Amino acid sequence: MSYLFLHLKREFGFLLRQKYLVVLLLCTFAVSAFAVISGLSEVSQQRETIERLKSADLTERLNVQTQQTDAGMLAYYTFHLTYSAPSNLAFAALGERDIYPWKHRVNLLALEGQIYESDAQNPELAQAGKIDFAFVLSALAPLIVILLFHDLFANERTSGRYDLLVTTSSSYFALWGARILVRFILLLVCLMLPFYGGAYVAGSSIYDVLLITTMCVAYLVFWAALCIWMGKQASSAPRVASALIGIWVLVAFIIPILGDLAINKIVHSPKGGEIVLTQREAVNDAWDLPKQITMDAFVANNPAWKDHVDMQSEFEWKWYYAFQQVGDEKAAELSHAYRDAARKKYQLAGMVSWFSPALLLQRSLTRKAKTDAIAAFRYEHQIRGFHKCLREFYYPWLFIKGEPTKAALNNMPSFSKTILNKKDEPEVIGVQLK
Repeated sequence: MSYLFLHLKREFGFLLRQKYLVVLLLCTFAVSAFAVISGLSEVSQQRETIERLKSADLTERLNVQTQQTDAGMLAYYTFHLTYSAPSNLAFAALGERDIYPWKHRVNLLALEGQIYESDAQNPELAQAGKIDFAFVLSALAPLIVILLFHDLFANERTSGRYDLLVTTSSSYFALWGARILVRFILLLVCLMLPFYGGAYVAGSSIYDVLLITTMCVAYLVFWAALCIWMGKQASSAPRVASALIGIWVLVAFIIPILGDLAINKIVHSPKGGEIVLTQREAVNDAWDLPKQITMDAFVANNPAWKDHVDMQSEFEWKWYYAFQQVGDEKAAELSHAYRDAARKKYQLAGMVSWFSPALLLQRSLTRKAKTDAIAAFRYEHQIRGFHKCLREFYYPWLFIKGEPTKAALNNMPSFSKTILNKKDEPEVIGVQLK
């Protein structure tokens, strides 16, 4: 043990005398800390926004229930907040949460327009993304590894000390192993220490922290091993660095970008705007159609209400909400095609990731943090399930019973109670959610 400690202490001292390495490690720590702090701030803002909206949503709903008694008016003016709260690991991998919406306000009107006409932020800003811990680890850490290890052997060869060191060293570890281990451990500490602090603040589980640590170590070991292997093959440090940086650019940027372009070229998908337009055209056209046509189309997919569709006046709320649902059903084919295309894109991106360790790590981290496309589609699935619950609550009053009682309003579906408390997890885009 003392033998190991002496060699590690010696190499640690050598490293401290190489100022550029010390600066590099300090910069690594600073960038990692910045990414973690930014992630914690973003997650905190999202949670504060959700809590603020939950309070406002409840107040507004109670006000509507005080002012309105008619079932149709209640369904029209009562909005319900739906949301996807960030997980305890979201700070480390923000993933797609800056692209896909994570909150909506929905009522009983046609759902497709409410889903795809979202409040997502500026798409140009979203495209730029955020510097989170997953980005630092997957995209920037390999470059730091290259800078730390590319000249491990070449410098000694250039200075003429290589043969003497190899001849006089007592073992491989005494010469190279201790140096490699010291640099690797210091790099790991600089990268992971901010993450551990963030995990503690966010309340992440020990299991999740250990799992992410294992992923990180494996990823860094891969790059360190590549650097060491290539360093042994060449005598020039600049040549080794150039080759490694070329590999880094290829697997961390070029392959993911080309893969994304190829996937978008291969998989054709309808736009969200097309779905909204189709649904709205169906709803607007219903005002000019004979009411029987609308009711027949509604009953075709909702036979339980076939005995309650007769109308006694020119306008009835049941007809109004019937053609809202018919509008959704007419847009259903486009909506399904959109989700099928998303499933194919996600699966193809998974195939591309096997050629890009950086992309593979990012996908693994965002999946664990529940901030990837699967989480976004799961949230959309929850919105659809909640909207179905709203229809099941309102339709008996709209088609049969008339004005709901105050006691009935207390049983109105709530997104948090009706959907978020469910134990079952749907299968989304072909991947079983965990």
